[in-house]
Amino acid sequence: MREPLAVLKDTALQLEVLGYVVRKATAADIDICNQLCFQLHGHVCQIELLDAIEQQTLTVVEHNGCITGYITVLSLDGHTVAHSNQDLKALVSAATAISESRFLLPTRNTELLRWCLEEDYT
Repeated sequence: MREPLAVLKDTALQLEVLGYVVRKATAADIDICNQLCFQLHGHVCQIELLDAIEQQTLTVVEHNGCITGYITVLSLDGHTVAHSNQDLKALVSAATAISESRFLLPTRNTELLRWCLEEDYT
């Protein structure tokens, strides 16, 4: 299946989304991130997660005390997994640096695409 994508770029917003805590992941978070990826996509990303921990780029979002998403790095090379668009917004908003100043976004997720455009990711 092909997914239409938009390449978005800008400087990081460094904002908080109310009710969501974004933090650097630790090695103890890898199992939960793998479970989340398997639950949502049917596979795990063990190697990518370990690489992101080693590079200190793995970030998780928590909502109501549970990890609800993660991002390996906000760039063309990274990937993001999240339960909801609010989780995705929290991860993107909290990014402290966007590698290469670009990232991919599936255009079929019109709510998230619209939000990114409103936040001046172009």
